[in-house]
Amino acid sequence: MLDSEVRQLELLSAIDALRRRVEEWIDQPSDWESVRRSQLLLRRVMDRVETLRIRMEAPLVVATFGGTGTGKSTLVNALVGEDVTRTGRQRPTTQRPVLITHTQTSPASLGLPLDEVDVVQREADLLRDVVLLDCPDPDTSEGDAPGSNLDRLRTLLPYCDVLLYVSTQQKYRSARVADELKTAASGCRIIFVQTHADLDEDIRHDWQQTLADEYQVPEVFFVDSVKGMQEQLSGRRPSGDMGRLIDLLLNKLGASERVRVRRANVLEMLLAGLSRCQAIIKEKQPSLLEINKVLAAQQLELSRRMAVQLQTELLGNHRLWERRLIASVIDEWGLSPFSCVLRIYNGLGNLLASTMLFRAHSTAQLALLGTVQSVRWFENRRKEQAAESTLQRLGQASLDDSLLREAEIVIRGHVSTAGLSSELLRNRSLTDLRHQAVDVEAEFLGDASRRIDDIIHEQSLQNSRWWIRIGYEVVLSAYLVFVLFRVGKNFFYDSLLYDTHLLTTDFYLAATLFLVLICGVLIVLFTRRLQRGLKTRIRALTDRMVETRLGHGLFPSLEEAVRLAQRQSEELNSLAAETESLRTSLADFSSLGGRQT
Repeated sequence: MLDSEVRQLELLSAIDALRRRVEEWIDQPSDWESVRRSQLLLRRVMDRVETLRIRMEAPLVVATFGGTGTGKSTLVNALVGEDVTRTGRQRPTTQRPVLITHTQTSPASLGLPLDEVDVVQREADLLRDVVLLDCPDPDTSEGDAPGSNLDRLRTLLPYCDVLLYVSTQQKYRSARVADELKTAASGCRIIFVQTHADLDEDIRHDWQQTLADEYQVPEVFFVDSVKGMQEQLSGRRPSGDMGRLIDLLLNKLGASERVRVRRANVLEMLLAGLSRCQAIIKEKQPSLLEINKVLAAQQLELSRRMAVQLQTELLGNHRLWERRLIASVIDEWGLSPFSCVLRIYNGLGNLLASTMLFRAHSTAQLALLGTVQSVRWFENRRKEQAAESTLQRLGQASLDDSLLREAEIVIRGHVSTAGLSSELLRNRSLTDLRHQAVDVEAEFLGDASRRIDDIIHEQSLQNSRWWIRIGYEVVLSAYLVFVLFRVGKNFFYDSLLYDTHLLTTDFYLAATLFLVLICGVLIVLFTRRLQRGLKTRIRALTDRMVETRLGHGLFPSLEEAVRLAQRQSEELNSLAAETESLRTSLADFSSLGGRQT
């Protein structure tokens, strides 16, 4: 018994958690019309769910439902065992709904609009755990104007827990009644009853086949209401299907089962609402996916254009990245004759590069000058140039006005088709698009700078290996040793022992000239080696940059709205799946029918 109670409490907590998740989903902001429509629908569904929850312990409301002349009122009288409502077969007899309750049941506790019904109270045993509602006919000819029978019927159906769907041999294929039942059956259990057993043929098998696609039909009762009434009045228990129908109402809808029935109705109603919301969203889902494709294509085109421009600038500004690479090589190389030459060469180059910084406007120049100057000085100068250089850099990155305007026109059409809010693109001037394009380029530039830093670091390590260094060091060192030996020999040996004249300025000028020439040749050979490796890596870099997934494109607000809409769609599917699982575990009534899942 304790385990059973724990399982019931666990089920209740799961239903409560599901309700909270649905309410949270309803309260989420959204720019997608399909989600907003679904939220409005679910808000109404949740209102009805709350009504059922409040009435969880109240007697179940069992309402008759069927076409004109099917014997609904006669069936109600037979169930109660006395005349509680008017009967008739030729025309609608029930003009106002009749609510039949036990004398100890307070009609106000049921939550029904009592001003819309006539209340009758009796002492019948059947009415201790259920109340009966004799409803107007759904196939009335007076239409659904306010105050009509059909209008009253639609007003009362949301308060019903179980429908006694009554039909006859002549009425069971009525399209009008079937259409109304589709709406009424959501959130209700259904008991199918064929009346007029004393006059009509048994069409239950054919009726079940007709209903099978839309409803679960465990059983159809074939009753003679007139005979059942007579048996009740004579003090006998009704025989046949009438007796079994009364037993079903007494046992399956008693106090011990009413909570379970209402929980099942809550889940079925919620599932119906969620399924309809899924259909609403699915209708516009392809358009939303198309926007995603267009935005991704635009980002790819932006990446391609900027990558091509980046490659052109990198290959055209080889002195800039050559100096960065030489500086990195010097750090790896340490102190040696040729590294000293490279330091002098790079120091002179830095003096020239510092003047270029003031004219640096392009993506490649900004990416390559990053570590040439003092970081602090470079950052301060770049901030000063930001306002005047952004639009110039934009033009150089090939993000021209025609591309921006074309992108906006294409996106605007897809936004309208998908049903997204027009506010996402309202007041988007060309200047706004330009500045957004600058932000996109800045993100691209940051990624490019990081990758260039990695390339330069890798190339510096590759060109600092000892078998590469040894050739340059040996040549330069051999010349320096020769010059120093010649000067030393002349000063310490020849001039002191043999009184030979010291070397003249002409020697030193010639030696210096040859030193410069040798250093120049070595530098040219080394820088060409660097250039060959870097050009290959730069081309590979730009190929990879084309496939770079930018954090956002020209329309970040739209991209965020699309991501939110997709997330909300996934959450809705998750809610529907959870509701279906709970409904399956709770709503298995072998003797009560309902809508198919």
